[in-house]
Amino acid sequence: MGADPTHQKRALRAELRERRRNRTGPERKSATDGFTARLTELTQRLGATSVSCYLSAADEPNTRPYLNWARANGIRVLFPISREDGLLDWTTATPGEEEYIGLYGMPEPVGEPLGPIAINDVDLIVVPAAAIDRGGMRLGWGRGYYDKTLGSMERCPPVYGVVFDSEFVDEVPRERHDQALDGVITPTRTVEFSTRSARRRRI
Repeated sequence: MGADPTHQKRALRAELRERRRNRTGPERKSATDGFTARLTELTQRLGATSVSCYLSAADEPNTRPYLNWARANGIRVLFPISREDGLLDWTTATPGEEEYIGLYGMPEPVGEPLGPIAINDVDLIVVPAAAIDRGGMRLGWGRGYYDKTLGSMERCPPVYGVVFDSEFVDEVPRERHDQALDGVITPTRTVEFSTRSARRRRI
């Protein structure tokens, strides 16, 4: 028997979290420029007019310049709001919205909750991750919100995870409930997978 994937995940998350905290200011700035360019190109290529994307915290891949670009170009943005029942709610982005710290210490915008099914209307979903492997599997931060959301969608738009280059790895520990992605965005490249698309076609 192999090692318990739950324990493997916990150890890997701790290591990755520490690495993120130790990134320098210039490293973060360079990475942010790359993330913004890759996400903008992807949105344009897909012709997306509505996207779901997380509001990044200080140590995460910075999505805020991309979100500013999306709003400036008339793209509707849905932000996730964590709920105590394990589901994600959603709210729309509006210029100058206020922020608060959500249930698990992540920034979330102040806005009217639209309900969990609002995510069904977007053209692109951008999700956070601790790491993503070359088979398209995502290691999240352990709450299971996105796995539950993606697993419940009947017709899911393309889903891309955002990680630093060193977090795009050969393999991550996986469990039965883990959901595959359509692609990964790093500061230097966009990589697309067939795993999730093939599964979606079988639904």
